[in-house]
Amino acid sequence: MDAPKQKKPFFRFSMYWMYAIVILFLVGILYFDDNSMTKEVSYSKFETYVETGGVTKIIVFSNKNEAEAFLSDSLAQKVFTANQYKPGSGINAKIITDIPSADKLQDKIDQWQAEGVFSGEVKFEKSSDFSTLLWTFGPVALLIIFWFVMMRRMSGKDSGSGGVFSVGKSKAKIFDKDGPVQVTFKDVAGLSEAKTEIEEIVEFLKNPQRYTNLGGKIPKGALLVGPPGTGKTLLAKAVAGEANVPFFSMSGSDFVEMFVGVGASRVRDLFRQAKEKAPCIVFIDEIDAVGRARGRNPNMGANDERENTLNQLLTEMDGFGTNSGVIILAATNRADILDKALMRAGRFDRQIYVDLPDLNDRVAIFNVHLRHIKTDDSLDVELLARQTPGFSGADIANVCNEAALIAARHNSPTVGRQDFIDAVDRIIGGLEKRNKITTDEEKRAIAVHEAGHATISWHLRYANPLIKVTIVPRGKALGAAWYLPEERQITPSQALLDEMCSTLGGRAAEELFLGRISTGAANDLERVTKQAYAMVVYYGMSEKLPNLCYYDSTGQDYGFSKPYSDDRAKTIDEEVSRIIAEQYERAKQILREHAAGHNKLAEVLISREVIFTEDVEKIFGKRPWVSRTDEILAARDKQAADEAANKPANDQSTPPPTDSTNPPTTPNTPTAPQPPTTPQPPTEPEEPSTPDSTTPPPFNGLPK
Repeated sequence: MDAPKQKKPFFRFSMYWMYAIVILFLVGILYFDDNSMTKEVSYSKFETYVETGGVTKIIVFSNKNEAEAFLSDSLAQKVFTANQYKPGSGINAKIITDIPSADKLQDKIDQWQAEGVFSGEVKFEKSSDFSTLLWTFGPVALLIIFWFVMMRRMSGKDSGSGGVFSVGKSKAKIFDKDGPVQVTFKDVAGLSEAKTEIEEIVEFLKNPQRYTNLGGKIPKGALLVGPPGTGKTLLAKAVAGEANVPFFSMSGSDFVEMFVGVGASRVRDLFRQAKEKAPCIVFIDEIDAVGRARGRNPNMGANDERENTLNQLLTEMDGFGTNSGVIILAATNRADILDKALMRAGRFDRQIYVDLPDLNDRVAIFNVHLRHIKTDDSLDVELLARQTPGFSGADIANVCNEAALIAARHNSPTVGRQDFIDAVDRIIGGLEKRNKITTDEEKRAIAVHEAGHATISWHLRYANPLIKVTIVPRGKALGAAWYLPEERQITPSQALLDEMCSTLGGRAAEELFLGRISTGAANDLERVTKQAYAMVVYYGMSEKLPNLCYYDSTGQDYGFSKPYSDDRAKTIDEEVSRIIAEQYERAKQILREHAAGHNKLAEVLISREVIFTEDVEKIFGKRPWVSRTDEILAARDKQAADEAANKPANDQSTPPPTDSTNPPTTPNTPTAPQPPTTPQPPTEPEEPSTPDSTTPPPFNGLPK
């Protein structure tokens, strides 16, 4: 049932009405201003002025017993001062007087006309009181209207953003159960574990007796944590669409403004509204705006508005007063900086980690975003999912939209496989620049460089399989190579070394086959250096410094001190240099062994500008190693086929319901927690690479 529409007021005062009144007042002043100078005189002086012959016109207002007389220039100069009246200025000079009556003045005018002292025009009129009222009460009315409008605006009645008197009110948007539903759990693909916990929270509110009968308590809050674009806010929108309870949505930055005490006041008002509508859900997006740990960066003893807001939030979530029926949802990608008191049980009982989607989740996310796109039969969704490792849900949505735009640009009736491949290339590497000026010498150097990467990655077991290599400039890159990274939960040291060797293949090929090196490998060297430092100081994969880790997972770092001596820092630098030098020599050795194949590959690149996996297979033959991801998928399909074959024919048991948007995932053996990895977009000036979820965390310098 649709919510009843609120009746709009017949008349709503706004600031535009104020502007209109001021304009009308100014127009009235101009309309009633007759460009004249007026002076009030006594009746005796009026008679004297007329008898001197200096009056040219008389107007008698019979209803007011008042008369106006227009003066000649000579008489006006006597009545008014030189500063007030100047002859020839076009200003009418007149005098006003009170008369005994209109009849007596008429007799007097007849006498003046008979004597010849007055020969001007005489008019009898009835004056209007509007001009008098306008001049008398107009300024007062304007002042009252201005005060009234300003009070309404300051109280927030005529402005959606509130005013001075409503500055402490909560800005939360309320999504009631009778409102329109836009997002449901069907629109959230992947994230099976996070969805399970979120769905359980919704079930708490729909059927609380199911849990309270056993003595359990409804969780007070859940914190959604994960990288940007993984679907934290989307999950909250799905909760708003699924739960039959009021849903309050607000950003962390909405609490704090320029006034002292506003944040705490808004927190109090938010929870007051929530308690009135309990049971309900309160969602605070980007809670790190107010939830940052207290005590950091003290403001020289001054009042910290953000800390006051956090203190009030902590009290409202789990303080002395009861807060039953209100569940708090919050989202952030900076959980490491949140205050410990905010993270404790009783405030956020659950921390739901929303990670980057794996292969199965990416397939499900692609299927969700492809529902409204006209695709042809050539599209392989699983291949697209394998080509987008490290992509978040937002990135995948961008890929689907970009593919549709590319197909529309080419006037295609449907969106095909090539459109999606071009979309992935566009997002990772940027637009192609075929008109970029490149000499033959530079083109050959780029081809040799890219062929070096392709050759070494083809002959190393743990290197990522090649998909495509091009020497067409794209974005900031002069050449690009796309690989198919493996889905890994843990990465052995040999895989890191193989990846480093493959990355150094471009620089090694330039030195071997061109006899010189160039700046094209700048980003390659940056990536290799960070990876080598990560192996030494993060993973303990060094011969001289085994089993040591200087990575601080809490995000606190080490302050102004470093956790090792200067001698240890020198040893770290030596180990990093040794690892990189060994892999560089290894890359040159592989290129020497396959120099002929590398030369053919470079020539094909120069002539065709783009090569694919099939072209590399013709030169080097098939790779002797099967893709790890293919092995996992094949084992999963075999297991499903065996279970279907071994199932008894008379088994009529109903299979458990499954979510079509969430294919079953392959169970993984639990391992020690790894440092968080964030896929980095390609920024190299020479070649972008597909983000790899197995890449170690970027090393941004040793602790100072």
